[in-house]
Amino acid sequence: MKESVRSLLQNFSTLRPHLERTALANRLEKQMKQIPKTKDALVLRTDFSDQAAWETIRGIIREPVGDFRAYVEFLDDSEYRDITKDQLLGLVPKDYNHSFLVVVDRTSISQRDFPLLIVGLYDGSGREFRAVPSQIQSIENNLSIANMDFEEFAGSVDEDGVFRGFPES
Repeated sequence: MKESVRSLLQNFSTLRPHLERTALANRLEKQMKQIPKTKDALVLRTDFSDQAAWETIRGIIREPVGDFRAYVEFLDDSEYRDITKDQLLGLVPKDYNHSFLVVVDRTSISQRDFPLLIVGLYDGSGREFRAVPSQIQSIENNLSIANMDFEEFAGSVDEDGVFRGFPES
């Protein structure tokens, strides 16, 4: 009996740091605001290291591409600073009315072509791909009306894992 108690205590001491981190993450999620319900799809800023890059990304997304205009709302709230995709998924309301989120994270801000993180919400799986800002118009238009599905975009990323548009036929 003493051996099993000793073994249990050793296992607990090994797991304790992980359990404490998990408990801390859960408390932080409960303290954070849920992602707001919006009329248009959401572009969420999670990296605040470069204001000029954020403004450039917003400008590219706002600029029409041919006949396509992105119907999006920008959320620039430092409460969402550096949240992970898993934390983000925990903050999406159960009755959220969009099938995806566009996230401007550290990778987006730090790379020259600003590859934005597109997170699928349809089945709660958090599938993802990256896309350059000039493709958000097409992605938003097609996903918002279910003209195309998430996999069509995710399956068309280049060798860098970034969607830059569909190949010319």
